Amino acid sequence: MTSRVALVTGGGSGIGRAICVALAEAGHRVAVADIDQRSAAATAESIGSSALTVAMDITNGASVTDGVSKVHQEFGAVEILVNCAGWDELKPFTATDEEFWERVIDINFKGMLRTVHACVPHMTEAGWGRIINISSDAARVGSSMEAVYSGAKGAVISFTKTIARESARSGVTANVVCPGPTDTPLLDGIIAASDNGEKVMNAMARAVPMKRVGQPDEVAAAVMFFASDGAGFTTGQTISVSGGLTMA
Repeated sequence: MTSRVALVTGGGSGIGRAICVALAEAGHRVAVADIDQRSAAATAESIGSSALTVAMDITNGASVTDGVSKVHQEFGAVEILVNCAGWDELKPFTATDEEFWERVIDINFKGMLRTVHACVPHMTEAGWGRIINISSDAARVGSSMEAVYSGAKGAVISFTKTIARESARSGVTANVVCPGPTDTPLLDGIIAASDNGEKVMNAMARAVPMKRVGQPDEVAAAVMFFASDGAGFTTGQTISVSGGLTMA
C-alpha cells in the first residue's frame, strides 16, 4: 500500500481512534482531528511521529479550514478523508426540539459537508483520493429514539453517492461504512443518559444475529479496504459492519 496522508475526524476516541491506529499501522501519516484536543493528542501520541494532532470543530467552517490547512502545512494535501465524528442522544422524536435537530444535523451531516468541501479539490487536482464517511445502520433501517440521527446519517449515504458520481473520473472514490451497535464512548454516553441503560444495551445485543455489539477495530477494518489502493474501482458503496443486523 502506498503511503498517504489521512485525516480522520472524531479521531480522539472510539471508532475514530481505531481507524487512526489502523491507518498508521498501514504506513500512512495520520492527522487526528477532534474537538477534544486532549483526546486527539492521546491518540496521536499512541501512534508516534507519523501522527499529527488537529483541533477541529466540524460545526465551524473556519475551524475545518484551519485544520485542513495545518495538515497541508505539516504533512501535505489530504489524500484519505475519514469522517467519523458524530453525536446523538436517545429521545422520542416528539420530545426533541429544533435546537436538538440542528445540533444532530450539524455534527452528523453538515460537518462532513465542510470537510469534504475542503479536501475534494486537492484530491481532484492530484487525480487520487479516498473519502470514507461513517454513517450508521440506523440510516439503513431506522432506529427507535434516533429519528433525527437516522435521518442525518441517511443524508450521509445519499450525499456520498453523489460525490462518488461527481468525482469518479478524477480518481477519487467515496464510500460509506455503517456500523451497527458498537462498543464506544458515544454508545456508553447514550446508554448512561437513558432511563434504563442496561435494558437498552441488552436489547441492542439481542437484535444482532451475532448477539453482541461490535468493536471499533472491526469497523476500522472496513474503512481500511475502502482506503486501499486496491479499492480504486469501488465507489458509491455502503457496507454495514453490524454482526448481520442489516443484510441488504
